[in-house]
Amino acid sequence: MAAATALSLSSSSNSPNFLQLRRFPRPEKGSRLPRAALVEAKPLPALRGGSSGGGSVNGEYTVQVVDAAAELSIRSRMDRAGDIQAEARAMTRAVNASVYSPELVAARYGSRPIRVLQRTVEILTAVGSFAFKLFLDKRQGLLDQRKRMRAAELRRIFTRLGPTFVKIGQGLSTRPDICPPEFLEELSELQDALPTFPDAEAFACIERELGLPLDSIYSTLSPSPIAAASLGQVYKAQLRLSGELVAVKVQRPGIEEAIGLDFYLLRGLGFLINKYVDFITSDVVALVDEFARRVYQELNYVQEGKNARRFKKLYADKADVLVPDIFWDYTSAKVLTMEWVDGVKLNQQEAIEKQGLKLLELVNIGIQCSLRQLLEYGYFHADPHPGNLLATPEGKLAFLDFGMMSETPEQARFAIIGHVVHLVNRDYEAMARDYYDLDFLSPDVDVSPIVPALRNFFDDVLNATVSELNFKTIVDGLGAVLYDYPFNVPAYYALILRSLTVLEGLALYADPNFKVLAASYPYFAKRLLTDPNPYLRDALIELLFKDGRFRQVLKQWNRLENLVVQGRKDKDFTAKDALQPVLKLLLDPEGEELRLLVVKESVYVAEAVVFGSMIDAFNSIPQPMRSLISNGNENGPLNLNNGERERILELRDRVFRIWSLLRSSDNFDPTLFEPILQVLQDPEARILGGRVVGGITQRFAARLLQQVLRSPVAVSTQ
Repeated sequence: MAAATALSLSSSSNSPNFLQLRRFPRPEKGSRLPRAALVEAKPLPALRGGSSGGGSVNGEYTVQVVDAAAELSIRSRMDRAGDIQAEARAMTRAVNASVYSPELVAARYGSRPIRVLQRTVEILTAVGSFAFKLFLDKRQGLLDQRKRMRAAELRRIFTRLGPTFVKIGQGLSTRPDICPPEFLEELSELQDALPTFPDAEAFACIERELGLPLDSIYSTLSPSPIAAASLGQVYKAQLRLSGELVAVKVQRPGIEEAIGLDFYLLRGLGFLINKYVDFITSDVVALVDEFARRVYQELNYVQEGKNARRFKKLYADKADVLVPDIFWDYTSAKVLTMEWVDGVKLNQQEAIEKQGLKLLELVNIGIQCSLRQLLEYGYFHADPHPGNLLATPEGKLAFLDFGMMSETPEQARFAIIGHVVHLVNRDYEAMARDYYDLDFLSPDVDVSPIVPALRNFFDDVLNATVSELNFKTIVDGLGAVLYDYPFNVPAYYALILRSLTVLEGLALYADPNFKVLAASYPYFAKRLLTDPNPYLRDALIELLFKDGRFRQVLKQWNRLENLVVQGRKDKDFTAKDALQPVLKLLLDPEGEELRLLVVKESVYVAEAVVFGSMIDAFNSIPQPMRSLISNGNENGPLNLNNGERERILELRDRVFRIWSLLRSSDNFDPTLFEPILQVLQDPEARILGGRVVGGITQRFAARLLQQVLRSPVAVSTQ
């Protein structure tokens, strides 16, 4: 019998996420082909340059373009114009998409008490019975033996309760520090292995939303979904006109009714918590509303397409990040068509390593990209669970599912960077002041009582090195402080916490000892050293200078060296970026106080370099000559006591190490000094240089006088 070819989901354990071609029997004569059957179609001819003349294909004329560059320019403009028009058509199709409104939700379900009561009983019965079973297991000493059974039961409960609880399960599935391995494995199936809805309903939705029959849109379409998520399910298809492979996401029927009722109940619970639970100071209702708005945005697939385009524009410039493109002509509020991406989920370590890739490297790519999202442009992916992050065969990290996105306010971005640096350096006064910029506290709240609480917790935590810290430890510690003081956590911050905890969960899949803070600190150090933003410039100055002097000189040079060591681990770090902002800051009209401090420190450094060289030279000559030169003085010709000599040598060596680190940066280029020399031509710079030379001259004159008089009094290095 003849056969037609269609795409179906492979059951091969070696390729769990890929489709394979399979032969299906051809229907008997007179019967209709199934909707998923392959229909052969040739794509329309593309424009080609250099032809000898114009022509037509099926009545459509090609355009003769002799110059290749001109052809590319014309193509680019035509593509952009066509894409804008297609996006406008997609937005028109989504004009009636639902938007979250607490008032509308309350009006809709407030008048349906029986339905509300039924749903409440359904949730309490399911969750309560599960909790009671866990209690009995513990009492009977069978908790460990029944973990796998209870994990599967919890997955089924979340699945049965619907999309809202599925999202809760998805979050738990990325937290190996919270859930036992058995629960992680079961709940991970909630990411893209949920029960499907009938294909006939999905295909009817596509035709209804796009206003076209399937056969005119696709040349192939998988007969069943390749993945099912909380809000929809995904098919693999090939577009008829262009021949491109695409993923087609179709929304679940009745999804708005399901999530609307759950958010109505959660909002009611939030009111009760705000009113009666004193130790939770955040506005729970505001947090629920923020989360609900994000979920409702996920229901509008045109908005998700716009999110994907914006995300691609901001972050896909990195060679190791892949963001699929959107096909607007085949997208509506309930149907999303995007570029097909072959890949393996990040929690499938064995499959990734079989492709010759290293999971930890991919996780680091995700960390660096997420830091850029949160702290550079402020537009971030708020749902980065393993089902939304794929490792491609080429070693790229592909981001999928852009329904849940959020933004970090600009002031908060810089405050977060400063807050992490203040934390690592135990500057608790600065940490407390950061809460103003984070909008955690109103300006009229006195932060001085918060400082001891921060110190009591973090002094113990920071006895470990930075590499031993994890994000959960920090969140738990700050959470204890939040409960005791009048904090009001902004709603957007909940999504940041969710994104970061999920990210750390992904990292722990690769390595149970992996620490996100250690992996991300080079980025923070680089930003602090190179970013010209005034807030970060002030944070750097505050880190190094305090109370009008370079704090505990050697300790602060140690901090500076640590920042350079960590910052140069970031592949975007450049010595030029680290030097120029500081120079410009010194020449700022309002930088007089800083200039005084720098002049003083420059004198100490110059003295350390010169005297250190003299000490080295003195120590290199034979002992008899040393005694002759120093006239028997055990402190040498410079008349320095042991402590002062050690401080000078340590400062000299540390400065040299910092300079060596800058010079050994991968992208170090001597020409980077050209713009710096231009800056130094500024009159202010010449004045500053003169003050430094004058200070050095005075310092050396004092030292010379000391040598002449053989005074035992040491010159202060503070």
